[in-house]
Amino acid sequence: MIPKLKSIRPFIGAQNFEISRNFYRDMGFQEVVLESKLSLFTREEIGFYLQDYYAKDWVDNTMIFMEVANTDEFWKELLSLELTKKYENVRLTPVRTMDWGKECFVHDPSGILWHFGEFFKK
Repeated sequence: MIPKLKSIRPFIGAQNFEISRNFYRDMGFQEVVLESKLSLFTREEIGFYLQDYYAKDWVDNTMIFMEVANTDEFWKELLSLELTKKYENVRLTPVRTMDWGKECFVHDPSGILWHFGEFFKK
């Protein structure tokens, strides 16, 4: 029998750990401090680890795709948070429709690129 998979939790870095912690809490993630330089952020069944570690090449090349139920609604939520006013270097890119589905983008304070999207049903 093949064991059932339950989750995947990537580790991401932070140029400024405190700013990134605040950013993800503002995005609606719940923080669990695991160590002084490592936190788990969760929202519903999704989670990732944020660490107080920064390697420019690594962070600049980190992209994460998070599937959402409705990209348009998620985009509205992102806009309502006014993240670009609160955090330097944060960028939002509106929803775009592709052959496979829809997605929008968020660059976090460190430069990590988040894709938030949904797949079209076939």
